[in-house]
Amino acid sequence: MKTIDENDMQYREAVRKVKRIKNFYLSVFIYVAVNLFILYLNYRELDQNETIWHIEYFILPIIWGAVLLLYGMSVYFSGFMLGRKWEEKKIKELMDKEK
Repeated sequence: MKTIDENDMQYREAVRKVKRIKNFYLSVFIYVAVNLFILYLNYRELDQNETIWHIEYFILPIIWGAVLLLYGMSVYFSGFMLGRKWEEKKIKELMDKEK
């Protein structure tokens, strides 16, 4: 079995990716918990003849869900938004400026 060198670039990249995935899972949990709570509060405030199917009750979950989806895509698809290639290009650009 290969020993893990903490200075290894591949190891550090894997640790970084695991942290991003963990943060994404935490964000999904918070999204679900908060939106269920808000929908419950909205449901509790309804009159007898009203229904919960009002668009204003779903604006927050829809927008927040879209942002969360983009965040998830950036976590799982490395080149989706400002990925590794962009980082490498930017690092090279900044290093060239300093010379």
